[in-house]
Amino acid sequence: MSRKPAAKRSDSTPAKSVDEYLARLPKDAQATLQRVRNAIRAAAPQAEEFISYQIPTYKHHGALVHFAAFESHLSFYVVDKSILTQFTAELQAYHISGTTIHFSPENPIPEGLVEKIVRTRIAQNEQRASSKRS
Repeated sequence: MSRKPAAKRSDSTPAKSVDEYLARLPKDAQATLQRVRNAIRAAAPQAEEFISYQIPTYKHHGALVHFAAFESHLSFYVVDKSILTQFTAELQAYHISGTTIHFSPENPIPEGLVEKIVRTRIAQNEQRASSKRS
């Protein structure tokens, strides 16, 4: 699979916002990742959205999730590998590498699954933050 980012301008200037990142993508990738973005926002309206490592990133009591577009696939980064084991059955149709789910516009990750993963990540981060305060 190609690791070349799909969301760079010809002058290689990184996107400054998620809207700018998405606008640079081919229409099918743009539409698919906009649905991922909407699912993240629905599950985590309190999360901060920004660009980090040149990709869309969401944070609430630490990193939650990220997503990215590459020439040959789209990626959803779940940050914590234990998440993937919790959703093994639902992720069977996707290639998994480390903490990353690879998918395509033709086989998108379901929005409901994105929401469940994000809610699980929020619970992990909130529990970790609570433990640190104790």
